[in-house]
Amino acid sequence: MATTTQTLRKDPQANLDYGFDWSDYLVIGETLSDSVWTVPSGLIEGSKQLAADSTKIWISGGTVGETYTIANKITTSAGRVDERSFDIVVENR
Repeated sequence: MATTTQTLRKDPQANLDYGFDWSDYLVIGETLSDSVWTVPSGLIEGSKQLAADSTKIWISGGTVGETYTIANKITTSAGRVDERSFDIVVENR
């Protein structure tokens, strides 16, 4: 299982969408069949979207000065499982 981590910044009042493009990961004819998000306490998890080759989640809230790690675990139509994550640093912007 591979994990890719990047750091993003958001204001505590912002309600933003975040996600992953899995198209480079998928082989020809393979699609995403499941997506599970892990969102830590302190952030507010909104709606989620699962497309054939991408995932998205809306996130709001957070405490200024805190860093939160959000993970997205997917399963493909071929049964492969992988996870990617990103960090959100909350700051007044």
